[in-house]
Amino acid sequence: MLHKCFFVALLAACGAAVEISVASSGGNATSGLQYGIMEEEINYCGDGGLYAELIRNRAFQGGEKYPSTLDAWIPVDGSTLSLQNLSQPLSSALPTSVNVKGVTGKAGLSNLGWWGIDVRQQKYTGSFYVKGAYNGSFTASLQSNKTGEVYASTEIVSQSVRGAWTQHNFTLTPSKAAPNTDNTFSVTFDASDTVDGSLDFNLISLFPPTWNDRPNGLRKDLMQAMADFAPKFLRFPGGNNLEGDTISGRWKWNETIGPLKDRPGRATTWSYQETLGLGLVEYMEWCDDLGVEPILGVWGGFALNGDAVPESELGPYIQDALDELEFLTGSVNTEYGALRASLGHPEPWTVKYVEVGNEDNLNEGLPSYKSYRFQAFYDSIKEKYPDITVLASTVEIDFPGDAGGDYHLYDTPDNFVKKFNYFDQFSPDHPILLGEIAAIQYNGVEIVWGGDAHFAQYPWWIGSVAEAVFLLGAERNADKAPFFMNLANYQWSPTFLAFNANPDETARSTSWHLYELFSHNSFTNTLPTTSNSSFGPLYYVAGLDSNSNSHIFKAAVYNSTADVPVSLTFDGVKAGTSAQLTVLTAADALGANKVGAANIVDKKTSTVTAGDNGVFDFSLPNLSVAVLKTE
Repeated sequence: MLHKCFFVALLAACGAAVEISVASSGGNATSGLQYGIMEEEINYCGDGGLYAELIRNRAFQGGEKYPSTLDAWIPVDGSTLSLQNLSQPLSSALPTSVNVKGVTGKAGLSNLGWWGIDVRQQKYTGSFYVKGAYNGSFTASLQSNKTGEVYASTEIVSQSVRGAWTQHNFTLTPSKAAPNTDNTFSVTFDASDTVDGSLDFNLISLFPPTWNDRPNGLRKDLMQAMADFAPKFLRFPGGNNLEGDTISGRWKWNETIGPLKDRPGRATTWSYQETLGLGLVEYMEWCDDLGVEPILGVWGGFALNGDAVPESELGPYIQDALDELEFLTGSVNTEYGALRASLGHPEPWTVKYVEVGNEDNLNEGLPSYKSYRFQAFYDSIKEKYPDITVLASTVEIDFPGDAGGDYHLYDTPDNFVKKFNYFDQFSPDHPILLGEIAAIQYNGVEIVWGGDAHFAQYPWWIGSVAEAVFLLGAERNADKAPFFMNLANYQWSPTFLAFNANPDETARSTSWHLYELFSHNSFTNTLPTTSNSSFGPLYYVAGLDSNSNSHIFKAAVYNSTADVPVSLTFDGVKAGTSAQLTVLTAADALGANKVGAANIVDKKTSTVTAGDNGVFDFSLPNLSVAVLKTE
């Protein structure tokens, strides 16, 4: 293989073209490699990220693993803040509230947000619950944490009474934008107008404008980045977070629906407590808003600590998955379909794909998964929903019936390129989801897993090109799902979209640009190719888009000593035919798109015209990704 690669590199250096002929038939019908999103509740990508809530620790949620705290809250004007579990809590789901006691006059509390609050000239909507007799007014405001300058303020007449919780709603519209995100949100009141100088607060919330103006919705800049990328599916609710650290700590769909005061939150597998504000309904609305296919992950009877539900006790967990599917797809005449309708969605959703578990080939989960767990879920789901495609969370299994699998790969760039032919081994009878892939470590650096793992913080260009090579090899079989990560507090890298509190500084990674190019150029049919040289350093795939009657050639050049000349012909495409050639490059192989910094990916589009015999002649530089599409 080294000799072959060296020979092709010499050809490139000498100027001899790689000749590629694309047949007009003989390939397979395909939807193309459908790029999508794997939503993983890590690194504050839901809370503090995609989920647009601006208040951190809004309901003082906690548990045995992560007890309730006053994290992100600051007393105003000498007030005293204390957590309490009252005999009459806001709800059984939110038992802990904060008591705010003033000394004299003004009292209240301020929130630091998710490492800052972005303040612009736009409408913010908020609410809070209060318990205690108070006949005055509350003041809700946004202000600078540095200078104290108030950007927006509003008075809310108190409806608060002794012995009951009352919700207060408000809006804030700043008169100008703040120069930075070092801002706070405050709620204050006149302690002298209370019975004992204190009030109890809970579920204090503030939202900016959201995507499609959804209440309890998603952050506009991140949704726009996804819309521009043109994803085709969303796999949710994430990977390890679905499993939970323990069986009791798994993600439970029925605790993520309904009013926010009835969502208890839970300890994630990523070292923090999540609110569950981004729940099952919000995921489906996310799919609706982007027009993507939902891939529903259901808990598969296994937790990250290695506990597996015995075969004899698996029934209730399978039923829970069936109930979840009924909630999503059932008519209003069913128990859970009626519940969905009561939450504002009378029309059922369509779910075509269900994945059982997550990475069950790890943590000693494979024996029970292969021997009984996957088969039990598969049989029960197919019996009630025969049209649903059921996916295993690994490819290390003998697929029953029409089941498919999910393949995850984290590796170095060189090893991604070596796996160019990996998917040749799979049967087309069993669909493969390429659920998670990322180049995570530089070539020549050993990948260490566990608590001491250190990966590249951002995707970098040579890693993205290597991912392109791997994806070209997978074009007929698999899908791709990248991560989200909030750089203000992260634990996993690299990531697809990196962001902080300032939407203007969101970074679309080098890999985002790769997937955006590929996603907008999907095949309806692959086409066979022949060439005068083997793959490497030029890797490619060709196909047809029957919707636009266009021929498409996708390619990547990895570790060439010079530009690679290409002479490309499509059977049936005549001389004089025009094509658009788009080439992605970057000046620095180790360069990355960082939060708040300029995009390093250079995108150039040119028109190429087929010459004699319908030949498209062009050259591709080293470490480039390209798409040629006939007009």
